[in-house]
Amino acid sequence: MFNSTIELYKKAYSGLTKNIWLLSIVMLVNRSGTMVLAFLTLYCKKLGYSTEQGGWVVAIYGLGSVVGALLGGKLSDQLGFYKVQFGALFFGGILFILLGQMNSYTAICICTFVLSMVNETFRPANATAIAHYSNKKNRTQSFSLVRLAINMGWGVGIAVGGFLASIDYHLLFWVDGFTNIGAAIMLLIILPKVSIEQQKKPQEDVSIQGRTAEYNQSPLKDKEFLLFLFFVMLFALCFFQLFTTVPIFMKENLGLGEAQIGTIMAFNGVLIALIEMLYVYKLEGRRPYLFLITIGTLLMGIAFSFFNLPFTNGFTVAVFAILVLTFAEMTAMPFMNSYYISKSSELKRGHYAGLYTMAWSVAQVFGSSLGAIAAEKVGFSNLWWIVTMLCLLSAGGFYFLLLKKIKIL
Repeated sequence: MFNSTIELYKKAYSGLTKNIWLLSIVMLVNRSGTMVLAFLTLYCKKLGYSTEQGGWVVAIYGLGSVVGALLGGKLSDQLGFYKVQFGALFFGGILFILLGQMNSYTAICICTFVLSMVNETFRPANATAIAHYSNKKNRTQSFSLVRLAINMGWGVGIAVGGFLASIDYHLLFWVDGFTNIGAAIMLLIILPKVSIEQQKKPQEDVSIQGRTAEYNQSPLKDKEFLLFLFFVMLFALCFFQLFTTVPIFMKENLGLGEAQIGTIMAFNGVLIALIEMLYVYKLEGRRPYLFLITIGTLLMGIAFSFFNLPFTNGFTVAVFAILVLTFAEMTAMPFMNSYYISKSSELKRGHYAGLYTMAWSVAQVFGSSLGAIAAEKVGFSNLWWIVTMLCLLSAGGFYFLLLKKIKIL
């Protein structure tokens, strides 16, 4: 049993290209220094600004990320993902250090917007890079490996960030800045340069794919993709409650302490790190992407509905809900990447990635604020029913696209 499990893990990680592994290492280094955003509100309070003012700074970061997502997508198709990744990491690092020197509220807001805009150009370029370095057979695994590196780095960054913040908040900006710059330099050293001509060279024969006329199509004319993005936004609005309203609910309604909440939230990351690659390997190719995304979205709705069940043990409720939500995340999100990449061509892949990233950025801005407002106005119980209904609507949308794709509708 043990040997067969080990063999399964080997298969799950085999077949990935060398460049995907190298890119994952770059992401691990970069995300291990990611700590400023998590402590940005507290930093503003440390400078003497109100909680509301700190919240606006985070909102401005979100708005900048929306602009950066669109800009990054366009630049990736015009200049190439290699240059955009390097520029976003290097100049983003400088801007992190610069933000740490700002004291006036106006300067902080302006610098935050520019930083997030530059920083977010990285995401579409990175998605385009993953698509280029992988092939159709192992694309979902490739996205999952990079996601694994990001999650591991994020965990390290938050832990180190909390320690550094207890000493001096300014250290967060220096560490975040230098890890960005270090990742940029590492990218130049360990990853071979990819020219824009190499990037745009079709990996498959376009005529064989049967979509020669669509090869240069703008994603804005792809109605199916735009509808997919709308349902992704609904999914993301619900998903981001995990990092905003869920911890508050666990403390105020389930009676859990900070240590218990931290342990339960860490359970999500640990489970993803341990089994997502294996899970994705077993699912890949078994069902259409849209079917798996539909199932994952339904699972997320079920997870949030658990918060309204009349259990007496709050810890049990929280653990069970997070367990189901984690499987929902692993079932849906890796295949969302594979689905939109499969719809794009090498010529417009950055544009597709930019719009996909923007959908998540918009959901992050509105999901965080609207969830908190709803919890305050109508209560957590009603919030969880609203979120559950949004998940069902999103799942229905993905299933509609699936039926349309197989021409049942």
